[in-house]
Amino acid sequence: MKDVMQRADDLHRYLDIDRKQIEFEEEDLRTQAPDFWEDPKRAQVQMKKVKDIKRWIDGYQQVRTLADELQLAFDFYHEDMVTEEEVDEDYSKAIKAIEDLELKNMLRQKEDPMDAVLKINSGAGGTEAQDWAGMLMRMYIRWCEAHGYKVTIADLQDGDEAGIKSVTMEIEHGEYAYGFLKSENGVHRLVRVSPFNAQGKRMTSFASVFVSPLVDDTIEVYVDPAKLSWDTFRSSGAGGQNVNKVESGVRLRYWYTDPDTGEEEEILIENTETRDQPKNKEKAMLLLKSQLYDRAMKKRLEAQAKIEAGKKKIEWGSQIRSYVFDDRRVKDHRTNYQTSDVDGVMDGKIDDFIKAYLMEFPVADEN
Repeated sequence: MKDVMQRADDLHRYLDIDRKQIEFEEEDLRTQAPDFWEDPKRAQVQMKKVKDIKRWIDGYQQVRTLADELQLAFDFYHEDMVTEEEVDEDYSKAIKAIEDLELKNMLRQKEDPMDAVLKINSGAGGTEAQDWAGMLMRMYIRWCEAHGYKVTIADLQDGDEAGIKSVTMEIEHGEYAYGFLKSENGVHRLVRVSPFNAQGKRMTSFASVFVSPLVDDTIEVYVDPAKLSWDTFRSSGAGGQNVNKVESGVRLRYWYTDPDTGEEEEILIENTETRDQPKNKEKAMLLLKSQLYDRAMKKRLEAQAKIEAGKKKIEWGSQIRSYVFDDRRVKDHRTNYQTSDVDGVMDGKIDDFIKAYLMEFPVADEN
């Protein structure tokens, strides 16, 4: 009881709720100006700012309400007006709200509240690796469903016999999609007796996961038109019910120059999301801007020396997490957090891995 009340008070202090309340009233007042919607882009930015401040206030108010209800239940229990089970239930609700808000407080980079683009590539190993990439795709989709995010498949390359070669997913309409999923960046390693191996041998497969913030119209990202080219192609494979077989697929090529080294690299983005080629082009441009923003963000973080200590480079052999099916074990090599609930993890229960990562590698507030 004392711990809950203390942590609720601490949240009030280090979230500076009183200042946020004043800031919310001032920023909300700006949205009521008669000419507010004359500049839609500026208005969108302002509305987002107001919404973000309100989210913190609402989150804290929920914590305070649940903490007060727990205190009341505790008092009633001593008077035999409620059962111990009811007190326990109120305690569980309060502690969950506190832990959720404490975790969000770890997400202080300006990119953290953004939507996310998550790309999975199968590694070497043919069908087994492609099946593993497909299993990871399902795991992330299930996690998104459980947390109320909308998932859109922007591009999907089917595997030769099973699974997928690659997929690009947009994860939207929820809080802190990028902030939570950035913990998944890296190589994921599977060890199991392969159903595709006639000898029943234990095999190791790899898939890489890349997560970047999904930018929107309120964020300015410069794209040099001279470095941009387009191809169109017929969609093929099962990319979902919205993907047809006419020439609506688009392929965007962009020559990116590293501002530090001067090295050039081709960024290739394919989109087969809809039957409408202009819409696919528009979404491909958004995905390009997200990649360019992600690269600029990483440069900024490096310059500020705020990259998480010990974060592994994304390459084969430097896996961030191992999924060993036969031993019933999933282990994150960065935090050493592990669980025996392999089935639960593959069904999308990865919150404990995300939390362990964010607690282990907090990034200081830019301010």
